[in-house]
Amino acid sequence: MSKQNIEQTVETYLKPILDEHNFELVDVEYVKEGTNWYLRVFIDKEGGITIDDCELVSRALEKILDKEDPIKNSYILEVSSPGLDRPLKKDSDFEKYKGRIVDIKLYKPFNKKKEYSGELLELRDNIVYIIDEEGNQLSFNRNDIAIVRLAVIF
Repeated sequence: MSKQNIEQTVETYLKPILDEHNFELVDVEYVKEGTNWYLRVFIDKEGGITIDDCELVSRALEKILDKEDPIKNSYILEVSSPGLDRPLKKDSDFEKYKGRIVDIKLYKPFNKKKEYSGELLELRDNIVYIIDEEGNQLSFNRNDIAIVRLAVIF
């Protein structure tokens, strides 16, 4: 089973668990780091995720993964919060966080820079629009963006 198929399968397993507890699925990653494979699940809810929430989802998901056995090699399961600087991945994330300050990292430089910050205006037709600190409206093709994260401002 491919990496993408594993992630999609795990999302399917997670849906009823998360729906039951009013949790939001932020992301599923199946990645190799060094010699180890990791299955990472990022969840959120209104008011934030607790350790107990992560444990609940981890135990429920483990039971399904043990029964269905979709991943043939060994891996480490991690369930956690996306953190304050959560990545925006789904179209609905961009809608939900309109008006918030985001940090954008590009794959290659645009105007000699690879990192931008600004207020998220919208995602439309696969283009992300922001207003930077100087008040300039900028647009980035989503395919040119390595990651968009909520900015952490203290």
